[in-house]
Amino acid sequence: MTPQPNPQAGAAVKAADRAHVFHSWSAQELIDPLAVAGAEGSYFWDYEGKRYLDFTSGLVFTNIGYQHPKVVAAIQEQAATLSTFAPAFAVESRSEAARLIAERTPGDLDKIFFTNGGAEAVENATRMARLHTGRPKVLSAYRSYHGATSTAINLTGDPRRWPNDSGAAGVVRFWAPFLYRSPFHSDSERQECERALTHLEDTIAFEGPGTIAALILETIPGTAGIMTPPPGYLAGVREICDRYGIVFILDEVMAGFGRTGKWFAADHFDVTPDLMTFAKGVNSGYVPLGGVAISAEIAETFAKRPYPGGLTYSGHPLACAAAVATINVMEEEGIVDQAATIGETVIGPGLRELAQRHPSIGEVRGTGVFWALELVKDRETREPLVPYNAAGEANAPMAAFGAAAKARGLWPFINMNRTHVVPPCNVTEAEAKEGLAVLDEALSVADEHTV
Repeated sequence: MTPQPNPQAGAAVKAADRAHVFHSWSAQELIDPLAVAGAEGSYFWDYEGKRYLDFTSGLVFTNIGYQHPKVVAAIQEQAATLSTFAPAFAVESRSEAARLIAERTPGDLDKIFFTNGGAEAVENATRMARLHTGRPKVLSAYRSYHGATSTAINLTGDPRRWPNDSGAAGVVRFWAPFLYRSPFHSDSERQECERALTHLEDTIAFEGPGTIAALILETIPGTAGIMTPPPGYLAGVREICDRYGIVFILDEVMAGFGRTGKWFAADHFDVTPDLMTFAKGVNSGYVPLGGVAISAEIAETFAKRPYPGGLTYSGHPLACAAAVATINVMEEEGIVDQAATIGETVIGPGLRELAQRHPSIGEVRGTGVFWALELVKDRETREPLVPYNAAGEANAPMAAFGAAAKARGLWPFINMNRTHVVPPCNVTEAEAKEGLAVLDEALSVADEHTV
């Protein structure tokens, strides 16, 4: 699709937005949202006709890109057949979506509770764990993001929690492994794994194992930095949870459905949680959908005891039809394998090559189409390019980097001192190389702030 400039239409869209739309996570008078005219595949464009290669996949959800014709057609067909129906009934698209998801989840996670998105999935997974165990507390990691509903934001580790933290949500935080910025002063992945597991066991011991309902982890943390856990860590967490009767929840909202080059990131570690949350890539974000995949043991808790939770739009037919089409497209087009291959042969090597040329790159990490560049002022000290949770003038180096990328037609994912490389799972080799070339130029701006 060729973008057609229409500045007048763009001005009208922008004016209505500024007059009436209240945006997430923003000081409303300090933002300037881009008016988007259209999107297709790995690109979107504005009303001036400028096209951007989307290295954010929306908010890391367009796993098959924008406007895939088979998914669009499935939504249209479902709308013509049965556009909506209450969740208490058996509906074909809902049943088929649940079946296809359950076929791909690890182990016995065969029951699917549908939600409208990832935060509600976390909310309900936590509720299930508390009801199943009869215990109040939940453990979560400091470097994490689990959503913006009440329970989910309190489980979150990043600074978006701070203004929302009730201080009474029954959440206990701990340090998960991250060798580059190790809280345990480790010098190897093996040491980091061992010390992180010891720290976790100590936390559980001092909190009282009998008070802890669940432990939640992003399999590979997303917004917090895409830190792949060291070998053995998730297996160790699984063993600790089993020993103390703690429900193990893996949050796959961002990492699931092909993003890491596997259907789920848990598949890289041969670990099965008791509950797994998902959303985003399940239908490429075309219609809001999330859910919880539930183990047989926890499902049995509610076999004859009502589960005290539900949503009006749980398993919405349009959303589920989009999920069915998306999963089938991913199978037919080999998109999960494509994500693994493009990460291994193009994105990973390309980012590591950039690190050889740009002193602002402290570390490259990731897998599939799930990568992060840790940007630093000083490689020796690992001082971040901007301070933790920087804003305004303190964040100027990252803002300049982002502006340089956008000026060259690349829309980057930026969080704190990192840029994440998270294009659609079916990004082509040519598109990936195009994005890497723009990053190469934009990183020169970041280099100006190094010592």
